[in-house]
Amino acid sequence: MTKLMRAMQIENYGHGPLVSKQVPIPKIGANDVLVAIRAASVNPIDSKTRDGEVKLLVKHQMPLTLGHDFSGVIVKVGKQVTAFKVGDEVYGRPRDSRIGTFAEYLAVNVDDIALKPRNLTFVQAAAIPLVGLTSYQALVEIANIKPNQKVFIQAGAGGVGSIAIQLAKILGAYVATTTSAKNEKWVRTLGADQIIDYHKQDFEAVLQDYDMVFDTLGGKQLEKAFKIVKSNGKIVSLSGLPDAKFARKRKLGWFKMLLFGLVTLNLSRLERRSKVSYDFLFMQANGKELAQLTMWIEADKIKPAVDKIFTLQDAQKALDYSEKGHAQGKIIIKVSE
Repeated sequence: MTKLMRAMQIENYGHGPLVSKQVPIPKIGANDVLVAIRAASVNPIDSKTRDGEVKLLVKHQMPLTLGHDFSGVIVKVGKQVTAFKVGDEVYGRPRDSRIGTFAEYLAVNVDDIALKPRNLTFVQAAAIPLVGLTSYQALVEIANIKPNQKVFIQAGAGGVGSIAIQLAKILGAYVATTTSAKNEKWVRTLGADQIIDYHKQDFEAVLQDYDMVFDTLGGKQLEKAFKIVKSNGKIVSLSGLPDAKFARKRKLGWFKMLLFGLVTLNLSRLERRSKVSYDFLFMQANGKELAQLTMWIEADKIKPAVDKIFTLQDAQKALDYSEKGHAQGKIIIKVSE
């Protein structure tokens, strides 16, 4: 008899609510582990996935369990798994084709996980994987930030921004960010050197000669970023549009390369005019990078921020709260004790 678990799913793309379902506990492959999920975090990519905004980048089968990162305990290991064992406390971000952390169990490839930081609770640990890897891949892999470089991070009080500030300071950068007045004191404790109240000032009127902008907002805010980056500097965006360069790197085919090139013509013009490099970041699962983050976390150099905690049954309320855009840190879904 197949054992069942509870999962929060969507039936189709669109704005419909998450539905609680009893579904089979997933089976694991030779290089997988089965994790009993203790907590998961809510990220903007969850809403974008539900709404079909990433269909051109990732194909999902319906019904689909949402959720992109987690913490939990391994309850079963695949035949070829040697690096982890039953009982290990882990956290991770499953690869795009295997998301589904708004559930009681998850089958995940061992390359996508790391041991949970010993100094964090499961709730705190769930706040790290997606935003931590996103920040690492933007600041280390793409931008290659060096000591004394100037970095501007949009929305410093958000899930990504709050981790990115701390990581940029580890790398030795001077960090400017935007936030509201109510969050200014807290964002400064994260390490921000210069804080701009976006209600009162336009960042492009205040900042200049920056080595890198980490854009988390897209749209007009992304276009303004080109005004403050020095020649040969970099802009890395989570919320902009994928361009032809992104399609080529990901080997998405000529059609998507052509399509993405057309929709980003304006960004390409800004790149050439400003002599600035633009990169669209669609974060990838990576257990080794997560293990590096763990070292910094256990050394108290990176601390997660948890804004609000919801139950699994209230996952839709967690998504609704996330979409308001006012969270200070991460929104967590607590699945079990």
